[in-house]
Amino acid sequence: MQQQRVTAVFDIGRTNKKFFLFDEDYREVHREYVCFPETVDEDGYPTEDLPAIQLWLREVFDRILEAKVFDVTAINFSSYGASFVHLDGDGEVVTPLYNYTKPMDQSVIDQFYERYGPEEAFTARTGSSNDGMLNSGMQLYWLKHRRPEVFSRIKYSLHLPQFLSYVFTGIPISEYTSIGCHTALWDYGKQDYHDWVYAENLHRVFPPIVSTETSINMNYNGRRMKIGVGIHDSSAALLPYIRSERNPFVLISTGTWSISLNPFAGGLLSATDLHQNCINYMRIDGKPVKAARLFLGEEYKRQVTRLAEYFGVDPARHRTVPFDYGMYQAISRDFTPWFHLEKIDYPDNPPVTTIPAATYAYAYHHLVMELVELQAQSVRTAMGRHPVKTLFIDGGFSDNEVFIQLLSHRFRELELHTTDASLGSALGAAICISDQDLNSKFLKKNYGLKKHQPFIIKQAGA
Repeated sequence: MQQQRVTAVFDIGRTNKKFFLFDEDYREVHREYVCFPETVDEDGYPTEDLPAIQLWLREVFDRILEAKVFDVTAINFSSYGASFVHLDGDGEVVTPLYNYTKPMDQSVIDQFYERYGPEEAFTARTGSSNDGMLNSGMQLYWLKHRRPEVFSRIKYSLHLPQFLSYVFTGIPISEYTSIGCHTALWDYGKQDYHDWVYAENLHRVFPPIVSTETSINMNYNGRRMKIGVGIHDSSAALLPYIRSERNPFVLISTGTWSISLNPFAGGLLSATDLHQNCINYMRIDGKPVKAARLFLGEEYKRQVTRLAEYFGVDPARHRTVPFDYGMYQAISRDFTPWFHLEKIDYPDNPPVTTIPAATYAYAYHHLVMELVELQAQSVRTAMGRHPVKTLFIDGGFSDNEVFIQLLSHRFRELELHTTDASLGSALGAAICISDQDLNSKFLKKNYGLKKHQPFIIKQAGA
């Protein structure tokens, strides 16, 4: 029996570690995942169990090869950013994989911006706001100035996606999308590491930069295959859209964070962008991706929990509320915010929540209208002055009928599509190391692309 030719992808998230096999048409033919208990770093702060991940990577891949059901021709890796793995001269891991939520000593941050600020100008050049450990470059600065004895042992610092590749190749490399994702390392104006990196002599621990599309032809356990260099997960999730859509677009990736990604904006972030919580990600060709962030999913989760408690209904009720045009019309006549948002700060945020509504469905429509107003502002920020023809929405809100109807109405001038991109970053990592061209039918075939029409506005008395 002939083995099926496949591309393997490890997609390493904060919670789930996933492994996929895709056939030559990018259809998923195998999937498995695992969750590892967190361990702690030397300060007792929760962090990834890196040794456990390394063992799992090899165990899963070796088992697939030994089963001889699939002919694995290539393997690639996607993972989250803001995470360095530091190696010594023997290739051994020097430090824990520091959690990007770990608080950083404010004195280190203040010292950094005194030397290399002012902060707003620095953020515009690097596309990275002042976020402590969420800037992986700041992790290195912190190590150098607070733990110099540890820093002195580092020969290579690898972004997490490139470390996953290193586990299989033993070759240390750097790659554009990981360098460019809110690291505070990259100067988008000069297309090189920022001057502070050279001033601190940090460039010595960074391996040579290669294209994200690079793959290394290797013999792994007696099998010839291409091994990719890894890709940042957000850039990977964006790639199928870039490869298959010809017109300029914005992708709204919804989840805990709702991130509006504009891969066509170009240029440095403006002062307005910075005030609207924009940062940069990076395309695989090194071009900036303007990203406007909104803590939408977290806020939504909190508000629907309280709404269910207030009306005494099932906590999952929000999942089945259909869009009601009459409710939309009634709310629109005299719209003022009702809900005090806890995780999103904006000028009209009420000091307390007041719900003068008789039904759950009406109050729910009001809540989503308030959130869509903020989402629309975030999308407009990501769009900037660049003409955009299409909006794509994936993630948790893509099947929320009320949200989609309201957003479609707000952007009546654009085509609005939802996609089922549950494979997102994994599929992008597979596509990244493939020579195959994608066409306009790819998203419909592989992502369940759906087009949404704005609702018809009824005239008074009609």
